[in-house]
Amino acid sequence: MTTVELYEKAAQRGLPSLIWGPGQARRLELMRRYAILEGARILVDGCGIGVYVEALRAFSREVHGLDIDADYLREARRRGIGCVVQAAAEALPYPDGSFDVILSHEVIEHVDDDRRAVAEMVRVLRPGGRILLFCPNRWFPFETHGHYWRGRYYFGNTPLINYLPDPLRNRLAPHVRTYSGRALRRLFAGLPVRIVHHTRIFPAFDRIADRHPCLGRWLRRLADRLEHTPLNRLGLSHFLVVEKIR
Repeated sequence: MTTVELYEKAAQRGLPSLIWGPGQARRLELMRRYAILEGARILVDGCGIGVYVEALRAFSREVHGLDIDADYLREARRRGIGCVVQAAAEALPYPDGSFDVILSHEVIEHVDDDRRAVAEMVRVLRPGGRILLFCPNRWFPFETHGHYWRGRYYFGNTPLINYLPDPLRNRLAPHVRTYSGRALRRLFAGLPVRIVHHTRIFPAFDRIADRHPCLGRWLRRLADRLEHTPLNRLGLSHFLVVEKIR
């Protein structure tokens, strides 16, 4: 597969976490605050190559992964990660009430029907179980999935695209959604759930920290503080916790 083809694939289906770093560990700590992972039956909905499946198995042996991309799943199995299946998020191959916890990590922005994908997560969640959902924030100053211009895809962060009106924004980035807080919560309207927690989180600046450790630590401390101010509206990702009530 050529570099261009790899970028196109990343545009359409997202680029999963390929390595475990401070950013992933920080998100895992967030999950632990809002869901009991120990001994839980967990689904990673959109597991990629299984990085989060592997990490969650430190808490439970009942961790399952699902992804639509066969190449990612082959890599997960090559890495020794079992209990992964190929399926679309809009048609989860599990009975009602199968899981205690469902992790959807930067996935729903890529699915064909996000409302249907959310309904499926709720269906396979047991009453009292929780969905831990991360997805792009509309008000982050950069579109992290790249953009199209005159039929050509440009990979990488693009400033201010998400601030444009929808018709123009969606022409430049038709391959991925981004969500305001209201639009994200609206996906769950009419479903038997309650919103337990909703915030926005900033990047962990892992790449900067690798090259410039002091700068990286300073940026992480700054991000931690900003997340507890009204400026968290500008964060990279939403973190939404949803509990099934019946």
